[in-house]
Amino acid sequence: MRSNLTDTFADNIVVNKIYEIRSHKVMLDRDLAELYGVETRVLNQAVKRNIERFPEDFMFQLTKDELENWKSQFVTSNTIKMGLRKAPNVFTEHGVLMLSSVLNSQQAIQVNIQIVRIFVKLRTLLQDQSDLKVEIADIKRHLQNHDKNIELVFSYLDELIEKKAEPRKQIGFKPDDW
Repeated sequence: MRSNLTDTFADNIVVNKIYEIRSHKVMLDRDLAELYGVETRVLNQAVKRNIERFPEDFMFQLTKDELENWKSQFVTSNTIKMGLRKAPNVFTEHGVLMLSSVLNSQQAIQVNIQIVRIFVKLRTLLQDQSDLKVEIADIKRHLQNHDKNIELVFSYLDELIEKKAEPRKQIGFKPDDW
């Protein structure tokens, strides 16, 4: 059994290999191949042999523009190629799940389990963040109502002060009346 420190380190390695492309959380073929302990070409060959298992929402190839945009996010000594001969395939969470059925090694199965757990954690964090945004919006709305109420109280106070400034007729018993 691995220690929590080792698990956290391994999770961080995987999290750092998840990118957002086309509004999907995805992983590159070469990163997955590295995690599975196979060559990228072996991973892609297995995918090609089972291409019917990888529809567009499971896997897609980066366009030239997406590849350039992705490469521009990294500062490396060789940003022109970064070891890439062609645009990589990227796999969504569902594509990663499907990879376990085409790469049938024990390491692939264990890595898949870890990756799926991380995707679930990320989704939970995003949901929590969304819930937090709703709560913040509610608090802002509540504060705006308080601001309006405070302004109303001050306007009433201003009216009372203005009325107090007007001379008032004295009432009650006066010594001159005797």
